[in-house]
Amino acid sequence: MFSEYGRKLLAGPIGRLVGWLGHTGVTPNALTYTGFILTVLTALLLATGFFRIGALVLLIAALFDMLDGSLARATGQSSTFGAFLDSTLDRYSESVTFLALAVYYSGQPFARTELVLVFVILVGSLMVSYTRARAEALNIECKVGLLQRPERIVLLLIGLLTGWMLPVLWIMAILTNVSALQRIYEVYWRTSHPDAERSKKIVNPGENRPAQG
Repeated sequence: MFSEYGRKLLAGPIGRLVGWLGHTGVTPNALTYTGFILTVLTALLLATGFFRIGALVLLIAALFDMLDGSLARATGQSSTFGAFLDSTLDRYSESVTFLALAVYYSGQPFARTELVLVFVILVGSLMVSYTRARAEALNIECKVGLLQRPERIVLLLIGLLTGWMLPVLWIMAILTNVSALQRIYEVYWRTSHPDAERSKKIVNPGENRPAQG
């Protein structure tokens, strides 16, 4: 998945930036809030049709989203509330982003397909996150899925920057829901094979901020 290769590719630059941030005294939660504010700004731009500018702001917001968890781990500031806040604002961020696209398409003629796809994507992305959260509440690790949050952001950026929104929306609508189904099956498999090596794993959200759903 892109999220795995992307983290390896960006590990060096992110590490250096985190080291600098650690010396400034900025907190991980401050980065989380800043990223969310930038996402709201992105939503305002998308709702008014400024897709390319919105994509650039979304890219900056995504950078903050990557930095908060890394900073928390590097500076020993990981906390249960920080993990909860990060995940909660991630869900709000995706929701306001796709709500903004819905507002834009609702005002465009002949955009019914795009509008429906936006709502299908929103349902799928929330279900991808919910299935993981519910599995972890049952002490079952569940990180599978073709289209996790980093991949969703990358695809959305491609659509916004290139103008190929309709094919991107189709891809996201299909693969977000496929990812949710993958996680449902993963939990089924693990609970049906309790003696398997990968059956269960105790999850402690206070140790690290969670990977993006």
